[in-house]
Amino acid sequence: MNRSRSLIATLLATAFVLGGCASTQLDQPAAAPTSTGSAGATAAPQSQVTTVNTGNAAATGQAAENLARAIYFDFDSAVIKAEHQPTLSGYAKLLSNSEQRKLTIEGHTDERGSIEYNLALGQRRAESVRKALALLGVKDAQMKAVSYGEERPAVDGHDEEAWSKNRRAEFKLR
Repeated sequence: MNRSRSLIATLLATAFVLGGCASTQLDQPAAAPTSTGSAGATAAPQSQVTTVNTGNAAATGQAAENLARAIYFDFDSAVIKAEHQPTLSGYAKLLSNSEQRKLTIEGHTDERGSIEYNLALGQRRAESVRKALALLGVKDAQMKAVSYGEERPAVDGHDEEAWSKNRRAEFKLR
């Protein structure tokens, strides 16, 4: 039963990540903005490109400080929640703009389950984050996924409040 749940979770995670990628149509021209001014006049399209200063180490360090250090998972799941997409996008942008930076993704679980099962679940969580970042353009050589299972809890306790904070993937940037 746990095996089928993890297979379903993996499939859902993949569908979620790929589904988000499929919604962007790159070969379609952007719709021209409508003008509220004189008839026949249209506003010049505005660029939506964000300028990033990759030469400023202080700016890169400040960007890293503003990113969440962990994302959280549901019980017995390695599916990345939509609410964590901005965090993943931030790490992807940071790593893509600074190829000398490396990221270790640590998968963690709560205390429920066997040691072996929790190590495998922690690895699936770390790998799902690694794959999502790879789809966002981060090079494999910049990332490493490891699992600590239940061995390094963020919060001590034996209730849902503690368990929910222990089901996580942590980001260690170097």
